[in-house]
Amino acid sequence: MKQRIELVVFDMAGTTVDEGNVVYKTVQKVINEEGFTVSLEDVLKHGAGKEKYQAITDILTTCTSITNVKSVAEKAFANFKITLEKAYNELDVKTFEGTEELFKDLQANHIKVVLNTGYDSSTANKLLDKLGWKVGMTIDALVTADDVKNGRPDGDMILKAMELMGVNDPLKVLKVGDSAIDIEEGKSAHCGMTAGVLTGAQTREQIQEAAPTYIVESLNELRVILL
Repeated sequence: MKQRIELVVFDMAGTTVDEGNVVYKTVQKVINEEGFTVSLEDVLKHGAGKEKYQAITDILTTCTSITNVKSVAEKAFANFKITLEKAYNELDVKTFEGTEELFKDLQANHIKVVLNTGYDSSTANKLLDKLGWKVGMTIDALVTADDVKNGRPDGDMILKAMELMGVNDPLKVLKVGDSAIDIEEGKSAHCGMTAGVLTGAQTREQIQEAAPTYIVESLNELRVILL
């Protein structure tokens, strides 16, 4: 018998939204503009899924030898917000194939669909606008890094989603994301299931380090699990 899930919390970029890793390429760009040579692989390894100021801080701490991390991170993050907005304004953002149909089928089966993200509220809502997704229709709610005190890997965003949807039992929640930190977030919130998807930031091996319940090639494989 399938475990009864009442709420699925999906990450955005790389999981439901196909934006060609532009956010992490932008993180790489603004860090390297400060005089470094971090690789995109470094950025994905140490920054994927995190609130973006935290991501920049962690990448600088791990991949450089500087001592003034805070001041450099603050400058890079300020540039990041400007650069990313410009990139998104020019970008053709799309969803991964079958995502909207999956959302509809989950909702038809009385399973709530919430997006959560390490983006701030402004960026996340611009993405929704570009896609034509509406809170209360396409998805049931959006939770961003601005809505909670602690970002990933803490489970605050999932707990906020549960509160918004009136779901009290974390064992009835599935967290889905494209990076290990998404899985860690799900475990921090004591979700009944976690699933890593291979459409975004990290490889199967990197996601497997967090020991998710499932690893899927695409979101469509969740149908077998949930419907």
